[in-house]
Amino acid sequence: MNLDNLLEVKTGFSSFRPGQKEIIQDVLFKKDVIALLPTGGGKSLCYQLPGYALRGTVVIVSPLLSLMEDQVQQLRSSGEKSVVALNSFLTYSEKEKLLSIDLNSYKYLFISPEMLQVDKWIKKLQSVRIDMFVVDEAHCVSQWGHDFRTDYLKLGTVKKLLGEPPTLALTATATKAVIKDIQTFLCMSDPVFHINSLDRPNIALKVEEVINIQQKKERLLELVTDLQPPGIIYFSSRTKTEELYAYLTENGINKIAFYHAGLTQEQRILIQQQFLMDQIDIICCTSAFGMGINKSNVRYVLHYHQPTQMESYVQEIGRAGRGGNQSIALLLKSKEDAMLPEFIIGNELPDLQWVSFILQNLVKKYVEIESLSKQQMKVWIEEYPEQESHWRYLFFQLNEFLERHGKLNITSLEQCIFEIQSRIEKRTSMKRSKLEEFNKWTTTSLCRRKELLLYFDENMSNRIEQCCDNCGLILDIYSKKLKNTPTSNFDEPVSWEKVLKKIFWQEDEN
Repeated sequence: MNLDNLLEVKTGFSSFRPGQKEIIQDVLFKKDVIALLPTGGGKSLCYQLPGYALRGTVVIVSPLLSLMEDQVQQLRSSGEKSVVALNSFLTYSEKEKLLSIDLNSYKYLFISPEMLQVDKWIKKLQSVRIDMFVVDEAHCVSQWGHDFRTDYLKLGTVKKLLGEPPTLALTATATKAVIKDIQTFLCMSDPVFHINSLDRPNIALKVEEVINIQQKKERLLELVTDLQPPGIIYFSSRTKTEELYAYLTENGINKIAFYHAGLTQEQRILIQQQFLMDQIDIICCTSAFGMGINKSNVRYVLHYHQPTQMESYVQEIGRAGRGGNQSIALLLKSKEDAMLPEFIIGNELPDLQWVSFILQNLVKKYVEIESLSKQQMKVWIEEYPEQESHWRYLFFQLNEFLERHGKLNITSLEQCIFEIQSRIEKRTSMKRSKLEEFNKWTTTSLCRRKELLLYFDENMSNRIEQCCDNCGLILDIYSKKLKNTPTSNFDEPVSWEKVLKKIFWQEDEN
């Protein structure tokens, strides 16, 4: 098969981006593949193009509803109609219709890890000829699976139930430990690895120390006033996201919105589309925003609060400069909020005393537990909705204990508490180590790009002119004053063809 011809016929592109063709070739040879491509490197093409060459259906596990909807719309806009997403956006009648028809008529089927735990959908998918099982943003298996989305850790079991189709795991950022997790939990016995450079030479790196919170706010306003939009500003809490959004709007910043997981799905998708369509220039957001955003002209990513690990930082700054323009990632660092990342880590997993209290009460109530139903978990979550992620974590760990030991009762209670608490302590310790590594990076006097790449076991190959603040930066390059320079396409005249392409999701991204 001539992949270059297939690429041109199906996408209109005359050549592959680095790494794409090799990944697709191995996928078509029905090999399990773990592929790392940088953000904006065209990961989606690595499952879309093989889909045209395979007889059966491609199942894509996608982490976010907004990302899933975006991927579906992009495929439809390119003329592919045999695509569907199985998610909570579907009405009851739409779900029932899909359960009643032959899903083999769909070439691409998007689904969340949680939907793959629903028995009726597994049974339905078992009637489908699945030629490829794709896990998009596969770092979530490790990054989220151990914490609040434990269904990621069950994907290997799901794959076996679906006949063990060839598997493609795609990500933009992964250390050796994360790659090992992906291989383990997706039950990939002998995968082919395609590890491409995650360096983004067109994104300059800068960490700026500020004295206190007040100075940080003022500096944020200065930067947003001066920097060429579009831009993304990351915060560590919903409250701060809204508070600083209000502060910026009160000080004359226009075309700005805030985004976090507390908004409704409809609100989030609307804001995302307004940003994609250049109706909004600046997004104040938590880490809930950005995954899979197909926007080529983001010029800066600001971190008002620092992430808790390097992996998150690289994923977030990678949303800048996807079209190749000179862009900047700037982190504001204040000693006054130095404890915030530690606080976040301390609250991501259940408190040890809470775990002990809950398990003791379960034994008192049920005397002996041999199995747990999803309905029981649902009842628990409804009783304690503010602790949903903790309940999901505990439910997963308790099921794991029951599989190993058979039952939970007064005799095995102490062992169960000990095992679950040990896992929490180990996971929390690992997160603190990652935070310490990231803190070292923010205070280094060495080349930030070189140190960032070393964290991912990669060596820096070429010196870059606009590299980082430690190597020397000309900040004016990113200023609105220079928006008509050759490094920017921000002020290009917008033709009606370009507007239509945006409306129908046809940005030139492969």
